[in-house]
Amino acid sequence: MGFEELLEQVGGFGPFQLRNVALLALPRVLLPLHFLLPIFLAAVPAHRCALPGAPANFSHQDVWLEAHLPREPDGTLSSCLRFAYPQALPNTTLGEERQSRGELEDEPATVPCSQGWEYDHSEFSSTIATESQWDLVCEQKGLNRAASTFFFAGVLVGAVAFGYLSDRFGRRRLLLVAYVSTLVLGLASAASVSYVMFAITRTLTGSALAGFTIIVMPLELEWLDVEHRTVAGVLSSTFWTGGVMLLALVGYLIRDWRWLLLAVTLPCAPGILSLWWVPESARWLLTQGHVKEAHRYLLHCARLNGRPVCEDSFSQEAVSKVAAGEQVVRRPSYLDLFRTPRLRHISLCCVVVWFGVNFSYYGLSLDVSGLGLNVYQTQLLFGAVELPSKLLVYLSVRYAGRRLTQAGTLLGTALAFGTRLLVSSDMKSWSTVLAVMGKAFSEAAFTTAYLFTSELYPTVLRQTGMGLTALVGRLGGSLAPLAALLDGVWLSLPKLTYGGIALLAAGTALLLPETRQAQLPETIQDVERKSVPTSLQEEEMPMKQVQN
Repeated sequence: MGFEELLEQVGGFGPFQLRNVALLALPRVLLPLHFLLPIFLAAVPAHRCALPGAPANFSHQDVWLEAHLPREPDGTLSSCLRFAYPQALPNTTLGEERQSRGELEDEPATVPCSQGWEYDHSEFSSTIATESQWDLVCEQKGLNRAASTFFFAGVLVGAVAFGYLSDRFGRRRLLLVAYVSTLVLGLASAASVSYVMFAITRTLTGSALAGFTIIVMPLELEWLDVEHRTVAGVLSSTFWTGGVMLLALVGYLIRDWRWLLLAVTLPCAPGILSLWWVPESARWLLTQGHVKEAHRYLLHCARLNGRPVCEDSFSQEAVSKVAAGEQVVRRPSYLDLFRTPRLRHISLCCVVVWFGVNFSYYGLSLDVSGLGLNVYQTQLLFGAVELPSKLLVYLSVRYAGRRLTQAGTLLGTALAFGTRLLVSSDMKSWSTVLAVMGKAFSEAAFTTAYLFTSELYPTVLRQTGMGLTALVGRLGGSLAPLAALLDGVWLSLPKLTYGGIALLAAGTALLLPETRQAQLPETIQDVERKSVPTSLQEEEMPMKQVQN
């Protein structure tokens, strides 16, 4: 008898599992609140050089500003430069006198803003860019983008650490560590007195939040039978979408970055309390030989699900026999993914696909400027469009196949980026439509990637393969904010980069074998012998995990 038979006896889907899904919904909601927080936290409002000495009741403010600030090529007043000396404008009396003497012909000298900046506080009362003594604009704007990169780099490192530690010490204990660490580090970030302190604490917060992405999905699925994993996966993936839309509401209600960071961090406190009712994975307990504790959890599951169990077939001795078969003899290695030719081909292609999926998704999600809506409406719309994209994936993978769906959604993302380059900046409505379409395609690509990748790897290396691709994906997510700085070289270069990488990933996806109506490979030999064996069990379709 194996663990699946034990689970069938106690109930593989019932009140116990539904309660578990509900208790683990909070981490799924918290993830997008933090991952997409830079949209509001690091927003850069309109700004200009601080110009002391301006008359309090100056009736011609625009004229006075033109005397102190140069204009950009697009006709707007400069945000980063001012004239070394106030300029007498041609249409003034002094300007006409100086023009008659030929003093206005030379290009006036400009200097950086030496006395700080004045910000437009109509939309945000405070962000890290406008923080006193930080001023992460103009020459310092790279530090603003780097804050997001530091955060995602922390997620990358944390994913590796929590993956190893949760396998060794258990899912529940490490979930507690993730909750407590996120709460403490989030509070420290909100209280930061310098940019360096903020960057360090946000990086460590990213590492702590990685525990949610690594632990929550296995802890939930390991208590579900095969038949109901798809239903639970669909239900659980909507919590991420709910978090995306909730962020728009929270950002709208709280305009100060410190209070906003506090608002998305404090829910960790009730999350810590909820762990009292979250069960440890019985499957993990059996692999570690903790038979008594696993037996206790299984009996509790049967009691909540209203399943009577036979004491003879469900005694602690019977569970011990199952534990003997579940214990791991040899742990897989990342090197096993590259030892054989076909598995090496799959791994290299999946690495490119996952990098492209994450790079384009976060490149689009973190850039909500240049659209016809304000930042709050855009964020709400970006969240709402994720729901139909999940339905698109569900239908497409069943009828068109995994490979074409993965390539098609990435191609759609690339085309959305490319078409936006051709749309004039004045056509706000078209730009908004293309951005929303791109978000829908990128979300669909993300959802498909989890399904497709898990079916390509054999059972003995499935978690290892998913770990590798998630690691590279986080690298793509950490580089996405930095790519936005390429607008200093050419305004359209960031979108061209995001679209180009997505197009490369789409082409690479076509090199992967199709897995629709194919049996999941169990061993490395299954992968090497044939493309993929026959007759897939759709019930094992894993939907998108929380870590977008």
